[in-house]
Amino acid sequence: MKNTFSLLLALLCPLFGKAQPIPVYLDDTQPIEARVQDALARMTLEEKVRLCTAQSKFSSHGVPRLGIPEIWMSDGPHGVREEISWDSWNAAGFTNDSCTAFPALTCLAATWNPEMAALYGKSVGEEARYRRKDILLGPGCNIYRTPLNGRNFEYLGEDPYLASTLIVPYVRELQKNGVAACVKHFALNNQEKWRGHIDVEVSDRALYEIYLPAFKAAVQKGGAWSVMGSYNRVRGEHACHNNLLLNRILKGEWTFDGCVVTDWGGAHDTREAVFNGLDIEMGTYTDGLSKSRDFAYDNYHLAKKYLQGLQDGTYPLATVEDKAARVLRLIFRTAMNRRRPWGAFTSQAHYDAARRIGEEGIVLLKNETPRRSRAALLPIDTTVYRHILVVGDNAVRRLTEGGGSSELKVQHEISPLQGLTKRYGDKITYTQGYAAGRPRYGKTEEPTIDTDSLRRAALELAREADLVIFIGGLNKNYQQDCEAGDRIQYNLPFGQDELIPALAEVNPRMVLVLLSGNAVEMKWVKKIPAIVQGWYLGSEAGHALSAVLSGEVCPSGKLPFSFPVQLADNGAHAFDALCYPGDSIHEVYKEDIFVGYRWHDTQNIPALFPFGHGLSYTTFDYGKATLSAETMQEGDTLTLTVPVKNSGAAAGKEVVQLYIGDVESSLPRPTKELKAFRKIDLKAGETRDVTFDITADDLRYFDDARHGWVAEPGKFVLYVGSSSTDIRARKTIILK
Repeated sequence: MKNTFSLLLALLCPLFGKAQPIPVYLDDTQPIEARVQDALARMTLEEKVRLCTAQSKFSSHGVPRLGIPEIWMSDGPHGVREEISWDSWNAAGFTNDSCTAFPALTCLAATWNPEMAALYGKSVGEEARYRRKDILLGPGCNIYRTPLNGRNFEYLGEDPYLASTLIVPYVRELQKNGVAACVKHFALNNQEKWRGHIDVEVSDRALYEIYLPAFKAAVQKGGAWSVMGSYNRVRGEHACHNNLLLNRILKGEWTFDGCVVTDWGGAHDTREAVFNGLDIEMGTYTDGLSKSRDFAYDNYHLAKKYLQGLQDGTYPLATVEDKAARVLRLIFRTAMNRRRPWGAFTSQAHYDAARRIGEEGIVLLKNETPRRSRAALLPIDTTVYRHILVVGDNAVRRLTEGGGSSELKVQHEISPLQGLTKRYGDKITYTQGYAAGRPRYGKTEEPTIDTDSLRRAALELAREADLVIFIGGLNKNYQQDCEAGDRIQYNLPFGQDELIPALAEVNPRMVLVLLSGNAVEMKWVKKIPAIVQGWYLGSEAGHALSAVLSGEVCPSGKLPFSFPVQLADNGAHAFDALCYPGDSIHEVYKEDIFVGYRWHDTQNIPALFPFGHGLSYTTFDYGKATLSAETMQEGDTLTLTVPVKNSGAAAGKEVVQLYIGDVESSLPRPTKELKAFRKIDLKAGETRDVTFDITADDLRYFDDARHGWVAEPGKFVLYVGSSSTDIRARKTIILK
């Protein structure tokens, strides 16, 4: 209720000569803390408790008597979800809630570009604001631990530095719209299998070095106003009311002043919810997916049970004072912020943003010259290839549908086939090749079409084509890239692993486009000359993809996670089942800090495509690296400079990556760790010096025994490269 009698009275009295000042909590020229304390002093105990619970599927209570509005929330990180009914998971049936779909966050991570992260946050924030949302439930920054995690496509990759660098501008620009980011899922939600109860055991080193840095950056550098807890347990307590995560780390060490919101159905215990850092409870008595109990909101853990405990002295009043203050702080930053802009919805600027992000995130994995050809297949030369066959279900499938809470109702979605047809016209022929069932939440649906006939038709057409573009990969079906279920296989589904090499056998001039949010097994990789990782690209998918394939845009994306050759090459799968997926009750992260490329490097297990890898239509030469000094002490800053030249014929962007390795340390450390990167845009023939500042903070590791960050004196190697394995320059420094 955003316009109450008390608010009108306070505003109208001065017009009639009444000297009644506006209450402090209503005056947004006053400091927020003064407004919070003033509002608390006017509220009853019952009103304070009600702030902590839901009033509908996607809103929580305000204080109508004081003119303090409720909070409205929406999924998700890639676009604003369609309106959901008040007390069910059914769509509300609105006709004005078709949004812009932005690329999945794995694609944003693949841009390696903070400017794209800022554009993303600004654009999705404007859409949320236009739809009158106060909290956008995202972005997600859980670490990519295993390629089987069903929600990896919603996150920012395997490296904590990359994720931290990109989440900060996203959060800042989103919140400039007066819409709170709700950074999720805090913490260690690295799988969907048994997510509601699996109890994760992880070392403090891995927690602080790998799994927490992006959340910390979002809170301390991004200024996030809310954080969502995860479903799983951590060291015996559910993460949505976990003393270690919420009280000691988030609100203690990081001095977070915002709200902790449960994931839907993530609260399980009243006492833990009261004492262990939870502020707003959503979705209790649901499974977070479909089930619901009518009129259950007063039965939440932070509702009647909490109020009764406060009244009889079971729970201290200080607990509700803190929770209510945090909720009020959030309301004053969002719903009662009269200075926030109006936002915009499905604007051309937003479609342009979605396309730009998609273009920068597409990764060229491989681009070789096939047999009986004179040049690499990409970019497509239409003077050579006049008859182009497009094969694959993902060429026409709506990939904004399915996936769980990230599913979007879009105003339009340009499919890859539409984008290619618009660019190449009647040169394009399409055949489906394989089939997948419809996306069904929590269920696997098999296709009803005769898949053998699809395969035969594709092979016949491929024999006659000048060029074959296969567009496949995963989709948003259950047990693929989807909430509530992990993948059950590392290889490609729907018979693609048989179809792909068969197509290459009849026509070696084949470009393979993978649309997925996860790495996949590629036993046929040597037979395919050109491979593109295309992600889920949102509303402008077809336009972004065709721009890169045609050469209008030079590819510049880099992988935000490693592609293992086989599943056993991934650290989470290198041990027993207790390491992944657990024994259904407990799970132990036995690979510890050695996640992703850290595992591949340290164990000397080459990845199929390494972290940071991505090719271009041009070439970049790295010159000799120089250092401002070769020794340093605590407090010093060294500058590393390396010249980079675009030595090819086309303009392009390169991501220059800096890794640092500790030659000898008291505790085990990875061979090297990403510590900085720069994305530069160079014209053909242009050279630019890329500089990195290095301090002792870049040399530290987390010492469990000291519970602190340590930089040990000794020798460190600086690696400058185009990927985690394509190292172009090395320098050594000594920390005294």
